[in-house]
Amino acid sequence: MNSPADAASIQARPSVSTLGYEQARDELADVVRTLEMGGLDLDTSISLWERGELLADRCEEHLTGARQRIESAIAQREESGTEETTSSE
Repeated sequence: MNSPADAASIQARPSVSTLGYEQARDELADVVRTLEMGGLDLDTSISLWERGELLADRCEEHLTGARQRIESAIAQREESGTEETTSSE
């Protein structure tokens, strides 16, 4: 994170649901780094941890979507290959 973490700066960040994969991943890495450095009060640490959980979930959503797209593309290619093989026989 570019500035010290406090409850106000955490809440002022964009909604997690609007973040792309790379944005969520990078912010999650910043959250982890900030928590590992320590020195935060309990409320700020908890707020930051909660944000990190939301970011991790968002990353997982993106990865699940990507996995589904890849599996769908592979299935379509295999289906297309099967049709070509069948029609050429």
